[in-house]
Amino acid sequence: QVQLVESGGGLVQAGGSLRLSCTASGRTFSAFSMGWFRQAPGKERECVAGIRWNGSRTYYADSVKGRFTISRDNAKSTVYLQMNSLKPEDTGVYYCAADSTRSYVSRAAPEYDYWGQGTHVTVSS
Repeated sequence: QVQLVESGGGLVQAGGSLRLSCTASGRTFSAFSMGWFRQAPGKERECVAGIRWNGSRTYYADSVKGRFTISRDNAKSTVYLQMNSLKPEDTGVYYCAADSTRSYVSRAAPEYDYWGQGTHVTVSS
């Protein structure tokens, strides 16, 4: 089993920044690809960023490219999402997720095995 705990959400004005963290415990974090997903009210959960187990590949949704950066520190069992130039449409619940099976970075939520409880991000205009 893997437990994921997110932190760093909050309320920020448009144009501001937030840094989300997700710390894992349990199985070997360094072997997992990790993803950050968000879910806005009334919308489906979408992958905004992902990172391969060794950090060699990353994925970003078009809507966040150039503004968000995903990174990981395997020694700390933590993955980060640096969010800059935030927009009201970035509002939602952000979840981190771990994929214990695939070596590539998946954008598909069903392919992730473990999920955190989510952290709220609200961007005011």
